[in-house]
Amino acid sequence: MYSQIAANKRKTLFVLAVFIAFVAAIDWLFSAYLGASRGVFYGVLIGSVIYAIITYYAGSRMALAVNGAREIQKKDNPRLWRIIENLAITDGLPMPRVFIMDDRAPNAFATGRDPKHSAVCATSGILDIMDDTELEGVFAHELGHVKNYDIRVSMIAFALTAVISLVADVIIRMTWFRDDDRENNNQVVMILAIVAAILAPIVATLIQLAVSRRREYLADATSALTTRYPEGLISALEKIAQTGSTLKKQNTATAHLFFANPLKGHSVANLFSTHPPIEQRIARLREMGAQA
Repeated sequence: MYSQIAANKRKTLFVLAVFIAFVAAIDWLFSAYLGASRGVFYGVLIGSVIYAIITYYAGSRMALAVNGAREIQKKDNPRLWRIIENLAITDGLPMPRVFIMDDRAPNAFATGRDPKHSAVCATSGILDIMDDTELEGVFAHELGHVKNYDIRVSMIAFALTAVISLVADVIIRMTWFRDDDRENNNQVVMILAIVAAILAPIVATLIQLAVSRRREYLADATSALTTRYPEGLISALEKIAQTGSTLKKQNTATAHLFFANPLKGHSVANLFSTHPPIEQRIARLREMGAQA
């Protein structure tokens, strides 16, 4: 497990390196076309980086706020508090802040840039339909994200995706409204810049999805190792498969944080989901149980 944590930290550096290289390539194309307007682009880039830093540090509070989560204490819900407290002790983690959001869909999420700044949130729906063993499986999964530093990687990926999308939008707008008679020399570069600006958010999103899906499987495995009972998590996933996990309040920006996909979507849309299919998650957990 420690090797997985180290791998996640290396993945953070990798994501940052890919982001810098990607933005540098777009900058080269864009500046080659706009020439003297490079200062404007650098200003946007610097502003975007500042935005990414703010998003990284404020992302946890934003995720809780946009989903309408309210913080609770032990007296407010002793059952949920006890389950999370016991799991935190088992994992050797600080006790996270605990939240509940009013939604009938069974779901949960964890957020926070590191174990010392973590929070977990349960929907009212998941508390209604899950027994204690199933809840332990779900929140062992969520605390697994915290323990493995998955959320830090996801928050960085989300912040950088937002930055890339913002920069790409500026490129398209400035290129579209540019009034320049230099047609012959810059036409190819202009086309490349526009194509790069269009593809940039897509590539950034695909990077984010790849990061997110792999970590869902890892968090499932961490849950099974923590509870020593993968059947609890399997039962929780089966219930969610039957009832659905779609929230009444849709928010694509925080969808990747949830235990199960909180968004509506079928067929082609599922290809771009931040979560692997529940059936595949159950199959992998059953394989773990068979090998134990």
